[in-house]
Amino acid sequence: MTTLVMIAGSPSAPSRTTALMDYAARYYGDTNWQISAIHARDLDPAELLHGQFNGATVQAAAAQIAAAAGVIIGTPVYKAAYTGVLKCLLDLLPSGALAGKIVLPFALGGSAHHALMIDYALKPVLAALGAEIILPGVYLIDQQIGHQNGRELRFTAPEAEMKVNQALDMLANTLRLTNMP
Repeated sequence: MTTLVMIAGSPSAPSRTTALMDYAARYYGDTNWQISAIHARDLDPAELLHGQFNGATVQAAAAQIAAAAGVIIGTPVYKAAYTGVLKCLLDLLPSGALAGKIVLPFALGGSAHHALMIDYALKPVLAALGAEIILPGVYLIDQQIGHQNGRELRFTAPEAEMKVNQALDMLANTLRLTNMP
């Protein structure tokens, strides 16, 4: 069975990032995949801030990632990069945590000015963690999406929905082609 973990890097609840991760989970609803989610904001703050690699919530997140063939990672853009809470989580993952994984990054920013954030800030960290394949990421501007109740994603721009769906299809096809469990 294909396993997929979604990592939401937003410190806020509700958030567009969470709504996007929920959308992705529903998108794969007709598959027999095992899908789980990690919300960086829900991990023990003491573990994150004090670098407790062996903390219970950090270890649980690492175990979810280890069991996955694919990883979708989503983050809002803060200061031209990913969020601090996501940085804390990624820093505490074991070396090679993404080895053998196919990773699809998503970023949501306030303007098009940070559209290269995925390539210049996020992908290097994913590569350092050993990601097998990092798919082209999708950068969305806040005005292109919204959410209701923090969970139901609403696309306000048809091209945004098309980009997200194409990326999700690419992840599914890549997982199938590589015969990852």
